Amino acid sequence: MNLLLLKEPKEDDSGPDPYIKELELLGHNATLIPVLSFTFVSLETLCQKLLQPEKFGGLIFTSPRAVEAARACLEAHSKMEEWDASVKDRWNVRLVYVVGKATAALVRSLGLVPQGEDSGTASVLSRFILENAADEPQKSPFLFPCGSIKREVLPTTLREHGVPLETLTVYQTAQHPDLERNLTGYFSEKGVPASVAFFSPSGVRFCLETVRRLSGPDLSRIKFAAIGPTTADAMVAEGLTVSCTAEKPTAQHLAHGIEQVLQ
Repeated sequence: MNLLLLKEPKEDDSGPDPYIKELELLGHNATLIPVLSFTFVSLETLCQKLLQPEKFGGLIFTSPRAVEAARACLEAHSKMEEWDASVKDRWNVRLVYVVGKATAALVRSLGLVPQGEDSGTASVLSRFILENAADEPQKSPFLFPCGSIKREVLPTTLREHGVPLETLTVYQTAQHPDLERNLTGYFSEKGVPASVAFFSPSGVRFCLETVRRLSGPDLSRIKFAAIGPTTADAMVAEGLTVSCTAEKPTAQHLAHGIEQVLQ
């Protein structure tokens, strides 16, 4: 069956996108269309803060893009050697929290030791952080590099419970410039897909009207899938019926969910 994944491609050269691979193993023809474009901002400020771990109680990353911003700022300011020599070890005596395995893998590539990768959402991670904070109260703020479009669940929850946090916007999110053209081309070539998977609330906002228009009367037969509960909530808010939500935000879990609803 033809399936449409509305997500950004994997950034490295280690083979096909894992979501494409998992669905192809199940006999499906999955196509990936990028939804978002990103621009890094405030890299000089981020670099300065990353080189001063003693000012912070730890780091929080809730997206792969924020970790990529960290690497980009260190490379742009020729600080990777200093980072590898001593700075990363000074962060590792603190706490480095992440959401999801993709973010955790990028954090490990920086030489950091992540905690919380099995938390599928910022809400779950915030509870995990609070559990740890109960054992060891936090005095210095966590550094939280994030995007321009972020939910306030984590910052609000931590601040309400007295956990200090310093947020820094390190990337701007916008609609991918070729999104409309790519969607139109897909529907013209392959027709209405059996399933459409959304990977972020932003993806729902940027794509849904075009998908509705191109699907026409066949919209009701599409099985809509969500990578997690936050995305599912955004879909429901727009009037979509969510056929499945991945139990965890991984390729295997999403592929399993889609396979179940297509049977």
